[in-house]
Amino acid sequence: MTTITVSLSDEEMRRLEELSKREGLTVEQMVRLGINDFIGQPDDSFRAAARRVMEKNAELYRRLS
Repeated sequence: MTTITVSLSDEEMRRLEELSKREGLTVEQMVRLGINDFIGQPDDSFRAAARRVMEKNAELYRRLS
């Protein structure tokens, strides 16, 4: 496992601590969740393919709704 150091402003740290307390998680857990959410997003080629499918089938989706 790799360790990194991140500099946060006092305000960013305060907000992160508040959110952590509200969610019942540690600051470290909150940071990991944020990173995992960001890196888990689909890449641009997936988004483009999904957009093409949605556009191609827009009329079908409209009729099914």
